[in-house]
Amino acid sequence: MNNYHGVNFASAGAGALPQTFQGLVIDLKTQLKYYKREIAELRRKKGSAQTARISSTAVYMFSIGTNDYISPFLLNSSVLATYPHSRYVDMVTGNLSTVVRAIYRRGGRKFMFLNLGELGCAPGLRILKPERQGGGCLEEASDLAKLHNKALNKLLSKMEQKLHGFKYFLYDFRTSLAQRITHPYKYGFREGKKACCGIGRFNGIFSCGGKRPVKEFNLCENPSEFVYWDSYHLTEKAYKQMADQMWIIPPTEPNSLRRLFTCY
Repeated sequence: MNNYHGVNFASAGAGALPQTFQGLVIDLKTQLKYYKREIAELRRKKGSAQTARISSTAVYMFSIGTNDYISPFLLNSSVLATYPHSRYVDMVTGNLSTVVRAIYRRGGRKFMFLNLGELGCAPGLRILKPERQGGGCLEEASDLAKLHNKALNKLLSKMEQKLHGFKYFLYDFRTSLAQRITHPYKYGFREGKKACCGIGRFNGIFSCGGKRPVKEFNLCENPSEFVYWDSYHLTEKAYKQMADQMWIIPPTEPNSLRRLFTCY
């Protein structure tokens, strides 16, 4: 496997749906096309047998869905009024299922997924709730995430039953994030709701770096004291804690990330 240690097909801001931030990102379907192209190139260089071995022992990581659910709120889209929430969630998870099954057909057997956090509690969505209502989480966004997580659980369980050799690890990102938002001090943070970088209530206006329509932004002195770095993304410290949490589960446990990297 000389120099074949991994490939990243992700695109910042992308979703499972092609219309999510369309024209600004590489959507999931296009990412799949790039994956197929890479597999074909790998087969040309390494041959069918070694490509099959690489494909079956690789771990495929998916962290997608957030942008599909937050973009309608940020762009004032009518899509959530057009479709019932359950139907919209089915569209997102359906596209994810299509891509996972396509990878499975090309030899992929080991997959990792993250469920979605309380989307409405991100600083960039908190500010959409009127201050007179307490400035809490935007419930509609969080409710979509809950529906998604329920559908994802069901989808993965079904795949495990029907696809021979299919193995997966599902990280409970929702619970881990909620714990840090609610009890920041317990995890070594000072602030769980306000972003380190941004402007406005909760520093929730997406202006960090001054390269966006709003140029002004505040920057905290110590990002490691904050759960959120900016309007939608966590700090390096928060992500590192979660990465460590994923890896610490022993490979003897059924739901273990390490098990995927040690079993063949």
